Amino acid sequence: MIIEDVIDFMRKVPPFQFLDDSTLKDITSGISMEFYPKGTFIQKQGGPAPEYLYIIKKGEVKVFIKNENEDVFIDYRGEGDLIGYLLIFGGKKARANVVTIDDTICYLLKRETIQNLLYSNPAVREFFNKSFLSKYLDKTFKEIQDKNLVYSGGDKILFTMPVGELCSKGVIQASENISIQEAAEIMANYSISSLILVDAKGLPSGIITDRDLRDKVVSKGKDSKAPVRDIMSIPYVRSDVKEYCFEAILKMVKHNVHHLLVMKDDKLKGILTNHDLMLIQGTSPLSIVKDIESQSTVDTLIPVSTRINNIVGLLLSEGVKASSITRIITEINDRLVRKIIEIAENRFGEPPLPYCWIAFGSEGRKEQTFKTDQDNALIYHDPADAEMEKAAEEYFKDFTLFVRDGLLKCGFPLCPADFMAANPKWRQPLHVWRRYFTKWISTPTSEAVMNSVTFFDVRAVYGETRLLDWLRDFTLSMVKDNKVFLGYIANLAIKNRPPIGFLKTFVVEKSGEHKDKLNIKVKGLGPLVDLVRLFALEKGIRETSTIDRINILRDKHTIIKEYADELIHSFEFIMLLRIQHQFEQMKEGKDINNFINPNNLSNLEKRIAKETFQLISKIQDLIIERYKAMIW
Repeated sequence: MIIEDVIDFMRKVPPFQFLDDSTLKDITSGISMEFYPKGTFIQKQGGPAPEYLYIIKKGEVKVFIKNENEDVFIDYRGEGDLIGYLLIFGGKKARANVVTIDDTICYLLKRETIQNLLYSNPAVREFFNKSFLSKYLDKTFKEIQDKNLVYSGGDKILFTMPVGELCSKGVIQASENISIQEAAEIMANYSISSLILVDAKGLPSGIITDRDLRDKVVSKGKDSKAPVRDIMSIPYVRSDVKEYCFEAILKMVKHNVHHLLVMKDDKLKGILTNHDLMLIQGTSPLSIVKDIESQSTVDTLIPVSTRINNIVGLLLSEGVKASSITRIITEINDRLVRKIIEIAENRFGEPPLPYCWIAFGSEGRKEQTFKTDQDNALIYHDPADAEMEKAAEEYFKDFTLFVRDGLLKCGFPLCPADFMAANPKWRQPLHVWRRYFTKWISTPTSEAVMNSVTFFDVRAVYGETRLLDWLRDFTLSMVKDNKVFLGYIANLAIKNRPPIGFLKTFVVEKSGEHKDKLNIKVKGLGPLVDLVRLFALEKGIRETSTIDRINILRDKHTIIKEYADELIHSFEFIMLLRIQHQFEQMKEGKDINNFINPNNLSNLEKRIAKETFQLISKIQDLIIERYKAMIW
């Protein structure tokens, strides 16, 4: 190891870039270097705390914790990132696992060296406070994704649901005698936004939140070794598990608090946040669904539909994950589509044959953000005779035109490629749909591949859902193990390479309206969705949501098994960038698009974006290797 090379590297790594040459030389004089092959645990949860701060020179690691029977992802770190910062202030045991996911080389800096540097150099200390505490403590509490976020029955939920059913269980607790630093470590390790503190008897005595750490510690420069009691709030306002949600709302409003301890017989059973209640308040998606269900004409649906986009801003402000936002918006839009279809049925009478209204594209994957183009089709039962066939054609022609125009009035633009049920080609009996897929799969022209990929993300929205189930079973049986057809899908999955150059710089538009910008949908989200779809088709997976596909493939697909967490993390990140960008455009009255300027991203966002694009590119390379005989 040549010390000059180490110094040159450290000059590029925050916070060491703030140091003068003399200081850099002093701290690197005792530095060492270690090589860790892929799959090596640099740090093990519950094991002895490392005596070093690790600086990644080359490679990548994954940070996670073991929580009961599952691994809980915390972070990925690569070149120039640090490992072990939170432990340099103390602690005898490591609270997280750190494992290399590539061959990795690290510089090892002694704990005492970095401690002395923190105490003597304000710039370094400020960097760690802002960068690390903000990064690891700004994570919101795990979303209640397994619950149905939009209930039927309107606001009666407020008066019928006990808080014990809504609150988050398994609350992480800690002693009130620990330091601020230890509390921050616990919150970071468990990715939680609040921590309950208990006294010697195990009873709740205080609570601290992300906001407390930002407002009372980071912004005030408070010593992180100070007792956490100095910044905790006393949770006087509490709720019983049997109380109804409207009582919890009243307490929060009256006392201006954002967290309620949920108790049963003086014992802590859970915690309820303002975000949990926001989902069922009058300003939430629930109230819009209630209004949709109460309408009987398309004209009265129009003002209700204009409120849907505003929900995005509300959810963003509450720190909801991108996948949860798209799930909520999709479910609301489904309600709107179903209501228009019900109005159409009332207008045209009972259909001559059972049918299924299907959606594809982002709507089919439950990944809608704002109102996108109409992407829908219709499948109906095979007619028994020519007379029934003619009756179905006439009925569904007028029916689908009415639904198309109704959706247009409610803010859903027409599909430029005419992939809509109003197009006769895309409203057909089941046997015609089977013929479509047979032709597409057996003769995979460019158009056929694009058509099949479009409809592989299809989802039933209304009607006889068995029709789609039959069609899906038929198509998946044809595709699975069909290497030739999958080769064409693989070619599509590698067509759009992520916008990252050889020197890890962003590749942007060189001229035109979007100069110096990149298309986050086409170059980021699209390739990720395409490669996950390919793997789902390989294994005959029925689900259409990208995240659902990834989770199901964890134990079924070798590539996904290795990169599942990275892919989910990347999907959430790209989707959130897109939603935030489009929401800002909407607020400013601009046309919504997918072009973002990388220069407007924070340094942390730039780094994560680059890592995300590199991951997608890496998996595309694996696809090329997997299908090398069929890739052209």
